[in-house]
Amino acid sequence: MPLGIDLRTLRIVWTILLVAAALALVYGLRHLLVLLAFSVFFAYLLYPLVRRIEPRLPTRHRRVLALLLTYALLVVAIAGAAMVFGPRLSADVRSLVQRLPAMATDLQSGALLQSVLGRFGVPDDVIASIDGAIRAHAGEWIGAAQRFGSAVIAWLASVWGIVLVPIFAFILLANGEIAATAGKFFAERRHRQLWRRVACDLHEALGHYVRALLLLSLATLVVWTLVLSIARVPYALVLAAVAALLEFVPLVGPLVAGVLAVLVSMTTGYAHPLLIAGFAIAWRLVQDYVTSPLVMGHGIELPPGLVIVGILAGGELAGPVGMFLAVPVLAAARIIWRDSREEAQAPTTVRRVS
Repeated sequence: MPLGIDLRTLRIVWTILLVAAALALVYGLRHLLVLLAFSVFFAYLLYPLVRRIEPRLPTRHRRVLALLLTYALLVVAIAGAAMVFGPRLSADVRSLVQRLPAMATDLQSGALLQSVLGRFGVPDDVIASIDGAIRAHAGEWIGAAQRFGSAVIAWLASVWGIVLVPIFAFILLANGEIAATAGKFFAERRHRQLWRRVACDLHEALGHYVRALLLLSLATLVVWTLVLSIARVPYALVLAAVAALLEFVPLVGPLVAGVLAVLVSMTTGYAHPLLIAGFAIAWRLVQDYVTSPLVMGHGIELPPGLVIVGILAGGELAGPVGMFLAVPVLAAARIIWRDSREEAQAPTTVRRVS
């Protein structure tokens, strides 16, 4: 024990310093790490198509050729969708933006509430009480909505980041085998089997989760467009597109989409806003109890309470991006903990045989 310093204390202090330095590095690189996370999700979306195209190509450089064909198909699909739906969607967005000041005026004056509730014979004193309760908390709700919107707009404003997502995804897909080989090389021999199992489980779970989210989003886009168009709800395509995008934010996203649809239907003079609310609730039940179990299966096995806490914590830490990443991060942590525990409980002879 040189200089009277306890070696165990030194190890503890050294470990604390390393952890603090790692956390500081993660915080400093948080924007890049978020960008890489979205690139991984985008790569998982494209991977099934790349895997189907690749065996049909010549042996030399077929992974790169498969990626180029996949990106070309994606560009064609986006261009086709823009040609079909772009004019109507842009016209609806412009009309909705021009109408926003009038909507805000109706909400603040209470005329909107009087108009909607008056149709159902609600007494004026009850309407006044409801209006007073809403006004009492309106500042908090508006502030939260402004913070959420500012966070979304600030992230979307970084166009360079959005452009880099498909580029990083291309690199990840083109060099996936190299990264896997490097991971096996640098892992300690006694932990190599564990990390190989963790990597396989993470690959399967995250890929299944990302593709399931895409299917849920597409289902929301199709169903909302059909139902709202048949019901002749104003700005049906805009509301359907917003609901499809918010499907990627668990729990909070669908709730915000439903509230927005009801508010837009009320402020535009639609005769049956309660039907829109009923549809939003019914579709949420269908998604949660029918569609999600079919497309998700058992890929992400997390308790609902833990998911809610994780999403709220992600929202506090990183806004909408944190809410989106909360479930994958929780699932990854659960997989690492489960595989590590099972590896530690497995007999030594079984590990050697495996």
